[in-house]
Amino acid sequence: MITVEQWTGQEARLLQSVMRQSVRDFAQRLGISPRTVSNWGKNPAGVCRPGMAQILDAALAQCSPEQQEAFRVRLAALRGEPVTATTATARPAPCSVISHKFLPVYMGEDLKPLYLKGVPQQPGPGGLEQRVLPGGHPSAHASRLHLYACGVAMVHLEEHRRVDSITDLAVWRYRSYARDRAWAGRQLVRLLDEHTPGSSSARSSLVPEYVLSAYELREHSWTREGLTTALQLLTTPSVLVDRQDPRNVAPLAPGVEDAKFRDGWAHSETVEFGGGVSRGVAGWSGVTYHPQPGERALTMSEIVALELDAQALWALSSHILRMIEEGQDPVMPKEYGWRYLRSAYVRLTTARPTETAQHRMMREAILATSELPDRLRAAQEALRDSNP
Repeated sequence: MITVEQWTGQEARLLQSVMRQSVRDFAQRLGISPRTVSNWGKNPAGVCRPGMAQILDAALAQCSPEQQEAFRVRLAALRGEPVTATTATARPAPCSVISHKFLPVYMGEDLKPLYLKGVPQQPGPGGLEQRVLPGGHPSAHASRLHLYACGVAMVHLEEHRRVDSITDLAVWRYRSYARDRAWAGRQLVRLLDEHTPGSSSARSSLVPEYVLSAYELREHSWTREGLTTALQLLTTPSVLVDRQDPRNVAPLAPGVEDAKFRDGWAHSETVEFGGGVSRGVAGWSGVTYHPQPGERALTMSEIVALELDAQALWALSSHILRMIEEGQDPVMPKEYGWRYLRSAYVRLTTARPTETAQHRMMREAILATSELPDRLRAAQEALRDSNP
């Protein structure tokens, strides 16, 4: 934490500059008169009273790590002091995240009774028709069951976590995956039994094959270099845990996460996106985004909307490609044949006139790391050969 031994008008105006606020907005933020802020510019050497110094201390503490680092560097330059690199925050540290889990499963015609019970929703980026039912998860902050007309059910869990290290979050992530997959299967069977009693459809396989996570990084204490490593580790947490026994995922040896931060670790197959101060990283098994308050940035809801459609299409294309692997001719209802996949592919990969640069970078990063476009093309060609 940066501390100022003695606040003067010069330090106060420097804080205003770092926070990029007008005189009026800065005064409102501090709860003081705009005239006081103006006077700091006229008398930069004037010493602030103890009460005002406490207000400024609190405002500095509430700044983002990037703002605090900018304040530290510019304050040292104003005083003619050497600017030294800070390494204190480039190490494991507590953080708060909002976790989004996506658990898709292809159900085909068996989904229809549930789909008819769902509440219609606006189509997402892929243009997929969908409806929603309450998820009913016992502990998640929020849970929803997205039902796609093409036969895919998607459980979406939102969970809020405060952890002491990213390793702790990684262990929770993989241990909870098995529990949530099993719960999702039981929940789907329960809903089917409720709405279609006596149905003879086989339901033992209604367990999502995989889980994809997306994290919104909230509170943390990392400055720029530490934040870069943190975003990478949040996106690819498998490098921090031993998953040889899926039922007992455990942390790797002590010091592994420290070494990642010390060396500035980054995965070779991740793709960064963002713009301005807000930053994100997309990888094969997840996405992490850190929005900067006050900056016109992406919203997590935009990332979630894209992932919902992307994971639904992944499950659908996997079902088609699996039939081919098993020696069957892939057959789908005509309305969900190769033209349906072609339409979704175009919607996901084509830029829109109103799309911001940040949104485009996010979309391209997620599609590139998921390899979904390649799977959609392969499934599309398979359906075209079987159903010209």
